[in-house]
Amino acid sequence: MSGGGRPGESEGYEPRGVQNPRIVDLVAPDRRRGEIVLSILEARPWSGGRPQLEEHEEKLNAYFVYVLDGHLARDYPQYRGMPARVELVCAEEPGEGERPFLAAVARTASENGLSFVVRVDPDPFARRRAPWEAGGGDGGDGAA
Repeated sequence: MSGGGRPGESEGYEPRGVQNPRIVDLVAPDRRRGEIVLSILEARPWSGGRPQLEEHEEKLNAYFVYVLDGHLARDYPQYRGMPARVELVCAEEPGEGERPFLAAVARTASENGLSFVVRVDPDPFARRRAPWEAGGGDGGDGAA
């Protein structure tokens, strides 16, 4: 990618974010909770529209397959056996139109032994440590 990319992206890397279901945006351990966290990054405002929710569905399905089919354990053997949490990191609070969809995602995750949470962060693409890591803000982003 040349020019116009997000911070932390360079030649040979695919863009992170909901719009790209081919990659996992961020993988990091939450050592305090003993979980491995797979983050999905959404910087756009919620449109309340079907196209945005369809992008989320495609990305979430890819994450669930990645974990449940053993790809996470293969790619990150050091996290084998840790419970997985899928975290949607979005720039603004989901609206009423998105809440039923997100509740259904949480149910599906739970039925498959995963957890799902939504976290609001005004700049989901900021390069920093995950909020649960000691020391806060100057670490790498851990993008997969």
